[in-house]
Formats: sequence, C-alpha cells, structure tokens
Amino acid sequence: MAVILTDAPSATRPARPAPVPRAASRTAVLAASAAGFALAFVAAYLLFVRTEAGRGVENGVVRSAQSAGTTVDWAAPLREADLVVVLGGVAVLIVAISVVRRRLALGVMTLVLLAAPLVVAQLLKLYVLDRPGTGDRLGVAGHNSFPSGHASAAMAVLVALAIVLPRRFRRAALVTGGFGVAWVSAAAVALGWHRLSDTVGGGLLVAAVTCAGAAVVSARRPDGDRVPLVPVLTGFLAPPALVPAGYAVLATATSGAAQFVAALVLAALSSMAVVLLLAGPLRRVAFDPAESRVRRLRRHPVPRTHP
Repeated sequence: MAVILTDAPSATRPARPAPVPRAASRTAVLAASAAGFALAFVAAYLLFVRTEAGRGVENGVVRSAQSAGTTVDWAAPLREADLVVVLGGVAVLIVAISVVRRRLALGVMTLVLLAAPLVVAQLLKLYVLDRPGTGDRLGVAGHNSFPSGHASAAMAVLVALAIVLPRRFRRAALVTGGFGVAWVSAAAVALGWHRLSDTVGGGLLVAAVTCAGAAVVSARRPDGDRVPLVPVLTGFLAPPALVPAGYAVLATATSGAAQFVAALVLAALSSMAVVLLLAGPLRRVAFDPAESRVRRLRRHPVPRTHP
C-alpha cells in the first residue's frame, strides 16, 4: 500500500496577513503640525500676555533692554533695516528664482505663503489680540506687540525661500537660515522692541499657517506615501511644550540682568526650535505642480499602445 503524504492543513489554512504598522498620511502630519503650532501660539498669548505673572516677567526684560545702551551693538543692524524694503526685495528674488527655474506657478504659491502669515499676524495684533495694561510707565511695555512683526517676517522669508528653491535644498536652507531667524528674534528683544513671547509667537504663527497651506497642497496632490504615527504626535505635542519650558526658565531668573540674558537666549533657541520642528513636515511636500505631475507619472506610467 502506498502512503501519500500531504500537508492538507497548511494547504487549506489561509495565510496570516503580515502585521501592518499604524501609519498616517503626510497630510495628517501637516495638519497635526499646524494644530500643534497654533495651540502653542494660543498658549504663549495666554501665558505671557493674559496673566499678570507673565506680563511682569517680560516687562522686566523690556526695562533691562531699554537701559542696556551700547551693550547690544550686535543688534544694531536690525535697527537700520527697513522691513518693507527687505520684504519687497525678497518678493523680487522669489519671482526671479521661479522665472529661472521656469516654475511660475510655484513662484505665485510662494508669494502667497510669504504674505499670508504676515497679514494674519497684523490682523491679530491690531484687531483681535490685546495686552492688558500693567501701569508700567514704559511705552514699549504698555503697547501690544504680540506677535512680533520682525520675527514673523524673518520666519516667513526663510520659509518662502526654502519652498521656491529646489526641494533637495529645502532642509539645508531651513536649518542654515534658522540661525538668521534666531538672530532677528534675539535682536528684537535686545533692542527693547519685543518681548520673548512676541518673537516666539511670530515664529509659531508662520509655522502654523505654512503647515496649514502645505496640508491643503498635500491633500490635493497625494503621492501615496505613508509615514509612521510618531511624526503626527510629535507635530502636535512638541510645539506646545516649548511655551511652558521657556516660561519656566525665564521665571526662575532672579534679577533684571539675568532675565534679560535669559530672554535673549530663549528667543534665539525657541526660534531655532520652531524652524527645526517645521523642517520635518515640509521636507517632502511637493509645492511645485509640475513636480507633482512628474511624480504621478512615475508611479502610474501611461501604457504604450503598439500598432
């Protein structure tokens, strides 16, 4: 008698599907980052502007800045810069780069992303956000300066230039330019123009508007990529963590001089941190419509028809 050995159980048993890691689309990462930056912006306003303790700490920094005199000569170039002229020059540069690259649609989108957060910042400062009076006789300490127009402009310029350049240079442009944004933020505090929260708020607002715009672009031009859930949580939770951390450090300074130095350092570090948190979500976003079409063709090539 011949015995036929078969592996019936394995033949009839369905194969187990491979475990699929939890993931989310790039659009979800951008949306979470936009929400995280916006939440941090609101937290900075409530903590530093709407509380008496926050106003008291920052007014001490303003008084120290106004009495610093010649000790902040390194910030003098910011005093001489004309913000309108700088923004106009950057707009011309963006148009020139887009023309050279033959990416006019990208240039138009970049100009929109440059102007949108600056318009939002001015509208919020003038018509929505207010600063309760503290009885301080210093004019700078009494008027509303949240968010900082200089810090917002510096961040918006950096983001716009990083977007209009070829995408392979985007991360390097953001990281390198982040040092410039950090200098502008620290210089604005050193000159007594703005408080720490003003500069942090300006950077956070630009980051929130940029990520929201990038999420719209990503949703309309999906590329099929999937990313782990960790970037989603990081984008939402990391920006709000910057605000209480900065407040805790500034509040522990016991003297006016210590508060002044702490505010300068925190303004620079916070601006750089916002740039780095923004660089991740923006790294692979295809803002250029032509680039998106090329990527779709590579993923789904049109079949050739033979006669």
